[in-house]
Amino acid sequence: MIAGLFRRADRRRRTVRALHQRIGEAGRRPGLYTALGVPDTVEGRFEALSLHVILVLRRLGQLPPPAADVAQDLVDSVFMQLDASLRELGIGDMGVPKRIKKLGASFYARAGAYGAALDAADRAALAAALARNVLDGTEAGAAGPLAAYVETAAAALAAQDLDGLLGEGPRFPEPAAAPDVSGDHR
Repeated sequence: MIAGLFRRADRRRRTVRALHQRIGEAGRRPGLYTALGVPDTVEGRFEALSLHVILVLRRLGQLPPPAADVAQDLVDSVFMQLDASLRELGIGDMGVPKRIKKLGASFYARAGAYGAALDAADRAALAAALARNVLDGTEAGAAGPLAAYVETAAAALAAQDLDGLLGEGPRFPEPAAAPDVSGDHR
């Protein structure tokens, strides 16, 4: 399936669009906002989308070709949507590129922080990064449930191959079903 996927540009765009849509749906799950404390604001929704995109990109980075191509297409799709959203919000043509550049810098900084914490199995560092970025700078302890969700989501994605990610879509746990956060898990 994968080899044929990238021979046709239209099919490739549809596949990446469907992946992007599934990630967006995961970022809009009510439990993120009600159970895990993500602010239900434009910024909070950006953070929730970014978090889920980062988790999928992290998994794609662990898979063989053409996963890197899928990752680049996904990033392009996300930022094209952000560009369109900023324009719909009334940001002028001159202001959009500057805001996209700033959003891109924050996105990649978050990807680096979350990825490093996940790679090191350092829940405290993950919670601190999530508290700073997603939960409006609250104390890291308050981000424990969100950090547990992110760890569980990363583990669920680790069980999926490229065909699964593109076919059935990424599997994310229900936000309210995050595991007990009392353990250290280092």
